[in-house]
Amino acid sequence: MNLPKLFEDRMRTLLGEEYEEYLQCYSQPHFGGLRVNTLKITPEEFERICPFSIKRIPWITNGYYYDTKEQPARHPYYYAGLYYIQEPSAMTPASLLPIEKGDKVLDICAAPGGKSTELGAKLGGEGILVSNDISNSRAKALLKNIELFGIRNSLVLSEAPNKLADYFPEYFDKILIDAPCSGEGMFRKSPAIMKNWEQYGVDYYNKLQKEIILFAAKMLKPGGMMLYSTCTFSPEEDEGTVSFLLEQCPEFQVVNAIPDEETCKKLGLSYEGFDYGKPEWVENGKEELKYGIRLWPHKINGEGHFMALLRKNGVTEDKSEDNYSDINLSAKNKTLISEETREFLHHLGQINNNQSNESSNPVANTSFPEEQFVIREDRVYLLPKGLPDLKGLRILRQGLLLGEMKKQRFEPSQALANALYKHEYDKIIDFDNSNPKVIRYLKCEAIEPTGSFEDGWYLICVDGFPLGWSKTAKDNFKNKYLPGWRWM
Repeated sequence: MNLPKLFEDRMRTLLGEEYEEYLQCYSQPHFGGLRVNTLKITPEEFERICPFSIKRIPWITNGYYYDTKEQPARHPYYYAGLYYIQEPSAMTPASLLPIEKGDKVLDICAAPGGKSTELGAKLGGEGILVSNDISNSRAKALLKNIELFGIRNSLVLSEAPNKLADYFPEYFDKILIDAPCSGEGMFRKSPAIMKNWEQYGVDYYNKLQKEIILFAAKMLKPGGMMLYSTCTFSPEEDEGTVSFLLEQCPEFQVVNAIPDEETCKKLGLSYEGFDYGKPEWVENGKEELKYGIRLWPHKINGEGHFMALLRKNGVTEDKSEDNYSDINLSAKNKTLISEETREFLHHLGQINNNQSNESSNPVANTSFPEEQFVIREDRVYLLPKGLPDLKGLRILRQGLLLGEMKKQRFEPSQALANALYKHEYDKIIDFDNSNPKVIRYLKCEAIEPTGSFEDGWYLICVDGFPLGWSKTAKDNFKNKYLPGWRWM
């Protein structure tokens, strides 16, 4: 691989005697990785049903290597949202941000959604996940992955960081900044990035990173945690950006993100090969920069990454229900919800608040409380609690879209199908993953299940995991899988 001369010179200076070993990694193939969606299935259960060869990534509890000759994106389990295909190093930032259920979490540069989907899974259906990307086209891909993963408590935005800071001052418990960067850690996997590096260099991205990290700092609660990451090796963009934050915001400090030895042993984690931050690589670098983390492709089986976990000093009161005025509309909803919608929702046990039987699914709280329903332009949404006034923001999705009320009918959404568990709906058609009807369904072709069926909406599943909807009338099935998601 012909690396840029300036890049080679910089890396030779940084790595010294390790440089030749680093250079050899470019003659090796990159590693394929997938991360299991723990909202839908445990890693142990996935290992039992996985249709291709996988091997645990040592530092990710739900991450696996797969043979790059395999095609995991061409399997029904992918369409059921059981896993996300992600480069192994890139799984690390979301794994190290200590999410707790009920947190308000921001992923500020979120597209296409690899890290957001893991943050949403760690929330376990509680709290709020705000996933933002300034690019509207990239944010659409982000939205699809959020919905495919079945995340119910999300807000998907496409805004500039400075505007977000006006709406969410000291609002978030945890923030992830996977910052735009020069991408040096992706040269092996995507050589075309080298042209971008030569065109923009590190200074262009470093300016963006400094702007983003300061606005993110304003949105973090006192006592909150923020993880900054890049997929580049540039000290200016890594330790340099963190050092800039420490100078501008002395209430922040870098903390050790690696779990203690007991936790690692309990979870079967190994961080062997991880390197640490280099205060000496930047001017006036503080000693605490050593708690940063560097992943090198010649030391781990991955492309490379930089991370720093930061804590904002101070304590804030719990204001989880503040500004919660946009949701308590149940009295108004009772007049707005059509009879057809109400009839469908009864199949979910939502209006009657029926409790489903105990399930082995990872998430126990499967209710859809009516007081969190909001109707906009005949669409019915389930909103997470605790949102501020969002008027004026570019919103791609606010909460979970349940479906749309149309003339004399209600059409449930694809997002709802992916957010459900099999036991949450009472009309199910479940196919084995080897059944050719599954692929026909995912291609939006006609399917003809065997047996006699009542009229109405059926949830199509593969091995018990929902894929989408089908509607039947007099045993005539109409495929309602979302055409934009179809198997190509």
